[in-house]
Amino acid sequence: MHAESPANWAEQVREVGLRATPGRIAALQFLQDHPHSTAAEVHSGICDDLPSVSMQSVHNVVNDLSARGVLRRIDLPGSGGARYETRTADNHHHMQCVVCGRIEDVECAVGHAPCLTPAEPHGMHTVLSADVVFRAVCHACADAEHVSDPSPEGRANHSDSRRAEPALS
Repeated sequence: MHAESPANWAEQVREVGLRATPGRIAALQFLQDHPHSTAAEVHSGICDDLPSVSMQSVHNVVNDLSARGVLRRIDLPGSGGARYETRTADNHHHMQCVVCGRIEDVECAVGHAPCLTPAEPHGMHTVLSADVVFRAVCHACADAEHVSDPSPEGRANHSDSRRAEPALS
């Protein structure tokens, strides 16, 4: 992830034709420090410093900054809504724990977009990107569930071993 200073955020916002308002800069700084956050998490994280910033204003900020490429919007299954990150200058993917919801960045093996091409273009002219989401069980969740093999096969074997034996009469 690249580190930006508040001065650089202001410059980047102006370069895309927006005013560098305190709400926009605060949202960018929060997302730099807390990637993969929802708009509600951004609002909660900046409202102490900017009490006049409404939830609607934060939604406007993340939508405007995403539309102009300053933020990346990610929509992951079961993640409770759109999430945002400042890491936009590369082609990376995400890994998501299906138990706790933790999200991590995953470097693209190819590096450039698109890193996958469809077998059939289905009438589309140009493929711009391919979003890959790895769904997994993190070590902490696997340990908490005492699962030695967090793969679907390992979890199935593990749950079979916890079944109660029938009582002998």
